[in-house]
Amino acid sequence: MRTSHVYILTNKNHTVLYVGVTSNLIKRIGQHKSKFYKGFTSRYNCDHLMYYRPFDDIREAIIYEKKLKAGNRANKEKLINQINPEWKDLAEGWIF
Repeated sequence: MRTSHVYILTNKNHTVLYVGVTSNLIKRIGQHKSKFYKGFTSRYNCDHLMYYRPFDDIREAIIYEKKLKAGNRANKEKLINQINPEWKDLAEGWIF
């Protein structure tokens, strides 16, 4: 079984939050950091991983991603602050 992840990225000033879902977290974060795909995260420099949550079922991950995206910024910040109160890049030191 393959684990999927829902994750939240931000930029260096924490002014933008991006919610995504992936079946390969390390590869996907590497793509964000290298700006492999041109889009929202590359345009707004969202490459700091603030939060991630694993799921055994991709369908559950997608449902959770949609729930987070539909929520407001305050709810996303609360979620980040619960596990990462210093807002450090959780992917720091990862090898991509």
